[in-house]
Amino acid sequence: MVIVSIIVAILASYTALDMAGRVSNSSGKAAVVWLFGGGFAMGIGIWSMHFIGMLAMNLPMLMSYSSPLTALSMVIAIAASVFALWIVCKGELPVSRLCVGAIVMGSGVVAMHYTGMAALIFEPGIIWDSFWVACSVVIALVASGAALWLAFKLRHETGHKAWLRIGAAAIMGIAIAGMHYTGMAAASFPMGSHSSHYAVDSVDSNWLAVLVMVVTLAILGITLLVSMLDARLQARTSILASSLAEANRELAQLALHDNLTRLPNRILLEDRLEQAINKATREDSQFALMFMDLDGFKAVNDAFGHHIGDSLLVAVTERMTARIEGHYTLARLGGDEFVLLIEIDDPNDAATVANALVKAIADPFEISRYELIVSLSISIAVFPGDGADERELLFNADAAMYHTKNNGRNGYNFFQPSMNTIAQNQLQLINDLWLALEHKELRLFYQPKYCAPHGPILGFEALLRWQHPRRGLLSPDVFLPLAEKTGLIINIGNWVIDEACRQLRIWHLQGHSHWSVAVNLSALQFEQSGLVETVVSALNTHHIPAELLTLEVTETTAMRNPDESVRILTELTELGVKASIDDFGTGYSSLLYLKRLPASELKIDRAFVNELQKETEDATIVSAIVALAQSLNLKVVAEGVETRDQQAFLTDLGCNSLQGYLLGRPIPPEKVDELQEYVSGEPKQEQ
Repeated sequence: MVIVSIIVAILASYTALDMAGRVSNSSGKAAVVWLFGGGFAMGIGIWSMHFIGMLAMNLPMLMSYSSPLTALSMVIAIAASVFALWIVCKGELPVSRLCVGAIVMGSGVVAMHYTGMAALIFEPGIIWDSFWVACSVVIALVASGAALWLAFKLRHETGHKAWLRIGAAAIMGIAIAGMHYTGMAAASFPMGSHSSHYAVDSVDSNWLAVLVMVVTLAILGITLLVSMLDARLQARTSILASSLAEANRELAQLALHDNLTRLPNRILLEDRLEQAINKATREDSQFALMFMDLDGFKAVNDAFGHHIGDSLLVAVTERMTARIEGHYTLARLGGDEFVLLIEIDDPNDAATVANALVKAIADPFEISRYELIVSLSISIAVFPGDGADERELLFNADAAMYHTKNNGRNGYNFFQPSMNTIAQNQLQLINDLWLALEHKELRLFYQPKYCAPHGPILGFEALLRWQHPRRGLLSPDVFLPLAEKTGLIINIGNWVIDEACRQLRIWHLQGHSHWSVAVNLSALQFEQSGLVETVVSALNTHHIPAELLTLEVTETTAMRNPDESVRILTELTELGVKASIDDFGTGYSSLLYLKRLPASELKIDRAFVNELQKETEDATIVSAIVALAQSLNLKVVAEGVETRDQQAFLTDLGCNSLQGYLLGRPIPPEKVDELQEYVSGEPKQEQ
């Protein structure tokens, strides 16, 4: 029984340590339940250790116990345990609180022990040795202080603390048992002692010991089991909560940051801009809003591929971040557009930052095996002078960017009120462009393509114009960049295909059944998923043979995503539609992909034709292009022919067809009948 009592003491100590962790890790009602439930189990364990130890005594008389005093000793043990758990669940345990707690708990343990001893009913009574009583009190106080300190230190369980808890429980259990048996050593039973006449002795001591042991072990075991299950549940809940928190962080990262550069995106920038306006208004301070755009990025992207372009954007981000100091937000709006929001004391601070960024980006970038050169255009708007709210600041910064671009790029400009006129004109033009299709303001002009050297007419290239109600006839270089920027180019491009086929049908009905029409495809239109359906619908609606429609794609567009270009052009040419590679010689074609492209002709860019003379670099390039096309069984079209020398030279090289101002300018369809026809190299009639 002595051994069992020590085991019970150790188990009760381990329960105490475990309950301390449960109480400190819980809150609200759960903490209260663990405090009183754990205190009850711990108190029962300590009390049962004492009671089993008393039952281990062998006396030459029948042992009887006073029920009220025995119950009181149990209550004292439970109360002392609840107090101990309450002490260690606090955030801190200073020495003063530790000493008070040790005195209260030690006194409770001593009171529990000697109250339990007083429950023995016999006469003439126990004779106490004051020395051993004092020793038991000291042991109780020291053991209580050590138990409180260990419980506080080991309350948060981790991997290595689990073993420390076991060791601490053993030390605490032995200390509690030591206090009990020291107190027992202080008791002497006189010879001839016997039970009092009112003793209750109906329960055999041995059976009572077994009952107490079983009940106590069951209570402690169940308490520890529930604690372990709760710990596992909390661990899983913690893992789930951690996973959810991580998922939320990732979702927030994806929602508020750019995936490539990890910079804030437009949503987060707008929030930061609103905060900056509120702070600057409250503190009467300033900040600068800078729009930044990479010059030459599109050429890099088209020439070397998107993966190189993405790497360049990351490198640009790193270089800009390294040059910026203080409180700022650097965001990426998309493509090669960045925005910097930075606190300043004076507009000159913004100029200093902008100048540093322009110089930093001007240095070459080493990406993969390429040395890439781009520049930076910056526009600056300062709050509050350049805008009272978010919308006005953004608009004015955008206006300043337009000015920077027009002034040669690679620099910075502060917003000036006069810039608003230009920006507002652009904005009005965009608004008008949205209505241009609906109001039927778009027109197609047609430039003839002649069989080299001087006829007959083989067909026409459809060229877009805009009959603006106030500005007159606008050329495509005025409004097509805006259409590209806003996405309107897709609807406009689809209209061009349909309108060109409609006009070609009219010419066929007029007897020109051999004429064809060529339509230029923008990069966005070429990449849209419904391009083939649009072409098929136009051909079927206007009853045009597919081979009389030519779709012109620039070399740069075709090489942007070569594999996808091959797929799209193959799908179109299988329908019978012809494909032409426009502006050939100005991009960075791979001959491997060029050979795979199912094109029927190459168009030599007018840049090579303008300065075309024998024994010049342009003549050498054109000769090489013609030779390349002939080796690939492609027809060659030369555009920009403006002199008879160019006409003769290109014909001698082997160009199949020619177009240019010498032969015919772009004209509206109703004037096509006025074109001069060539017979035997001389004009039939003068224009």
